[in-house]
Amino acid sequence: MLPAVSMKGVTKAFGSTLAVDDVSFEISPGRVHALMGENGAGKSTLMKMLAGVHRPDSGEIRIAGQVVTFADPRQALAAGISTVFQELSLLPNLTIAENMFLGKEIVGQFGIPVRAAMTARTSDALAELGMTIDPNTLVSELSIAERQFVEIAHGIKADAQVFILDEPTAALNAADVEVLNAQIRKLKAAGKAIIYISHRMDEIFAMCDDVTVMKDGRHVSTQPLNTLTPDALIALMVGRDLEDLFPCRATNLGHVVLSCRDLVLPAGTEPLSFDLHAGEILGIAGLEGQGQSEIVRSFIGQVPGTHGALSVNNTPVKLPLARQVGVRSMQRQRVGFVPEDRKEEGLLLGAPISENIGISLQSARPGFKPLIRLRETVIRIMKEMRVKAESPNMPVGALSGGNQQKVLLGRYLASDMDILIIEEPTRGVDIGAKAEIYRLLRDLAEQGKAIIVLSRETVELIGLCDNILVVHDRKIVAKMLGCEATEHAILNAALKT
Repeated sequence: MLPAVSMKGVTKAFGSTLAVDDVSFEISPGRVHALMGENGAGKSTLMKMLAGVHRPDSGEIRIAGQVVTFADPRQALAAGISTVFQELSLLPNLTIAENMFLGKEIVGQFGIPVRAAMTARTSDALAELGMTIDPNTLVSELSIAERQFVEIAHGIKADAQVFILDEPTAALNAADVEVLNAQIRKLKAAGKAIIYISHRMDEIFAMCDDVTVMKDGRHVSTQPLNTLTPDALIALMVGRDLEDLFPCRATNLGHVVLSCRDLVLPAGTEPLSFDLHAGEILGIAGLEGQGQSEIVRSFIGQVPGTHGALSVNNTPVKLPLARQVGVRSMQRQRVGFVPEDRKEEGLLLGAPISENIGISLQSARPGFKPLIRLRETVIRIMKEMRVKAESPNMPVGALSGGNQQKVLLGRYLASDMDILIIEEPTRGVDIGAKAEIYRLLRDLAEQGKAIIVLSRETVELIGLCDNILVVHDRKIVAKMLGCEATEHAILNAALKT
C-alpha cells in the first residue's frame, strides 16, 4: 500500500533561520501518526509545507505516490489535505457558517449564496461534534474552546484523505477531548491518515499508532508508539531525561495579599470567598464553563455586574471595576492578568519582542516620559525566560507558540507585579517549555509573589499548585492541598450538583 503522504529531504529556511533541515516523513492510510518535538522544533513548519502554506526550498512531497506542489492551502485541500492549525484562523466578524464556507460558498441562481444550505450543513457538522450552537452566531461571541471545535468541525467536514491536527485539544477539557477522539477513531476506521501534533502525553499514547520526533528542525526518530514509554519519548524530544517536571512546592506561605469576600457573579449564584497568600500558587479547577474564568476576570472588570469585597494588600478595591480601565487599575495595585488567548488579548503579533515585553513598563510611566534602559531590560527578560529568537526586534508573530507564551509572561516579569492571575499558562507549549514555565512561576512565588493559575490540565494544577479551589456552577465547592489532590478527587468535586 502506498503511503498517504511521503515527504523526502524537505528543507525550509526563513532568512538565516533553518526551520526544517532535510526531513523525511511519511504516514500510511488508516494510521494516527504523532509528530512530536519542543516548540521551535519545526513541526508546524513541516506541516505548513504539506498544507500549502509554505513551499519547501528543496525536497519533494508525494500524495498517494504522486509528486505534488501546492501554491496555497486551497490547492492542498483540493488534493485531499485538511488542516486544523494551532493558530485559530476564524474571522471573528463572520458567523460560524460564513467561516465554514468562506471561499467555497454554496451558490444558487445568479451566483447568490444559499445561506439556508450553508447553515444546515454547518449545523450537521457541529452536531457530529456534539455542538448545538446556532451556526449564525458570530465567532467573536464564542469561547476559546468553542472556536477550537468550530475549527475542528471545519477540517473534519472536508472530504479529505489526510487530516493534520495541530494542537487540536489545547483549549478543550477532558470531556471535549473524548468527543474529538471519537471523531478521530471514525476517520481512522474509514482509512484516513491523521497527523496529530500535541504536547499532552496521555492523548498521544491513547490515540496514536506511530510517532516521529523532531528537534532543532531535524528528524530524530520514527517508530511505533508501543515501543516507547512516556519518559523515553520525552528524552527523545528534549535530548535529556526529564526526571522531575514540577519544582518543589512552598514550605511556608506569607500574609494574605488578595482577599475576596462574598463575590457574586452575574448569574446570581451563591457568594464565594477565598484568600491568596504571598508565596502561594493557587489553582482554580473545574469543568469547562463553570465560572473559573468569570471569577478572576471580575477582578479586572471583564465580567460586568459583579459585586462583593476585594482587597489587595489590605487596600479595598471597589467592585465592579469599569471594563475600560479594569486591567490598568489593577496593574496600579501591582496585579497582572495573563489571558488565555495570547493572540487576541495578550500579544501584538506584528510588533517586536521588545515592544511586547516593554509595553507594560511604558504604560506605567507618566505622559510620554521615555523608559530608560528598556533594551537592557528586554534582553535580560529574554535570557531569563530562555526565549528562542534572533533578536529583540523579531516580530512576536514569527515565534513558536511556546516562545510567544514566554514573551507574554516576560512582560509581567519585567513589570515586577506582586500578584499574577494566569489563564492556561502552558497552552500549546511543549514539555520542555512547560518545565521552564513551572520553574519560573515557582521562582516568582519563592520571591514572595502570589499567583492564581487557571488550567484545564488537572495534572498541571496538582503538580504546580500549593492549594487548589474547585469550582462548580460559579461557586467554590472544594479546597484541597496540591500535595494531596488527585485527579479523581478534583473531578468528583467538579461534578458536584
